Amino acid sequence: MSDAPPPDDFLALLGDEYARAVLIAATDRPMTATSIAAEIDAAESTVYERIDDLRAAGFLAETTRRDADGNHYAEYHARLERLVVRVTGDGFELDADYTDHDETAERLRALWRDVR
Repeated sequence: MSDAPPPDDFLALLGDEYARAVLIAATDRPMTATSIAAEIDAAESTVYERIDDLRAAGFLAETTRRDADGNHYAEYHARLERLVVRVTGDGFELDADYTDHDETAERLRALWRDVR
C-alpha cells in the first residue's frame, strides 16, 4: 500500500457526494469533465472543482487527448483503487492503493475510440 493524504483531508474529500461521483464515473474509462458532468448530473463548474481537489489528493489523473481537428482536451481517470481506514487510539490511519494507467496505452485506446 502506498501513502494516502492526511486522513482528515481525505475523509472530508470523500465525504463530498460530487467528489465521490466524479471518482466513480472516471473509474471505468477516461472521461472529459463535460461527460462526467452529464453522467452525474452536475454543473461543469462543480465537476472542475472536484477534479482539482481529487487531482491534488492524487486520486485522479489527467491525460491530454487530441481530436481529429487537432484540438486538445483533458480526460480524467481514477487512480485510487483501494482504501483502507484503520481506527486507532490516535485517530484514523489511511492506506491507499493506486493504479497508474500507462499513458501510451491510454493514447492508443483514445486513438481506437476515434477510429470507431
